Amino acid sequence: MEIQLAIFDLAGTSVKDNYDVHRVLQSAMRKHGIEISIEQANQVMGIPKPIAIRDLILQSDQGGPVTDSRIENIHKDFVAQMIDFYRHDPSVSEIEGATATFESLRSMGIAVCVNTGFDRLIAGVLLERLGWIRNGLIDDSVTSDEVERGRPYPDMILKLMAKWKIRLGRFVMKVGDTASDIREGRAAGCGLVVGVTTGAFSREALLNERPDYTVDHLMQVVELVEKG
Repeated sequence: MEIQLAIFDLAGTSVKDNYDVHRVLQSAMRKHGIEISIEQANQVMGIPKPIAIRDLILQSDQGGPVTDSRIENIHKDFVAQMIDFYRHDPSVSEIEGATATFESLRSMGIAVCVNTGFDRLIAGVLLERLGWIRNGLIDDSVTSDEVERGRPYPDMILKLMAKWKIRLGRFVMKVGDTASDIREGRAAGCGLVVGVTTGAFSREALLNERPDYTVDHLMQVVELVEKG
């Protein structure tokens, strides 16, 4: 199998995340009168955050009306807090092995891209903080607000495939830490769909989604590509 394009999720996959996104989502919901647990937040990781917020309102006994304006207001608070975290918090860093993984894949002639359930505002701040674009570690990125449908739909992957002139999904590897990442990869027909245990979902939860492989360290994906 010849992989030409590798697409990695951000938080929990290539960026360290100690339930940071979960806690910011909790905080934004709480500001609008809705208490959610870490477990509830975990179930919506990876999908576009406005959709996640809508689902969490619907699940909550304290939810109240689900309106576009309410979702937008909660999302604005989430974005503001997430940007502040990624811009200033000293804990923000890449997952161990991310740089080495990206460098190894690019040395094999594979385009390395990232996609995310965040919008461009958050992703832009995070990517600037990490310096991945500035240092030439990744080739491209796409965010959930830049396509019609976010995960688990394949739109973000298909957009990157079109830009990089990849005609068939079998030439693409998708790597992520959530169920929605795995479903996204499957929906796009990716030749290699890999779950990583460094983020939101346990090994058992990832295996339930039937990825091609589940790994504990990001550098293991290089070995999978080398094996073909």
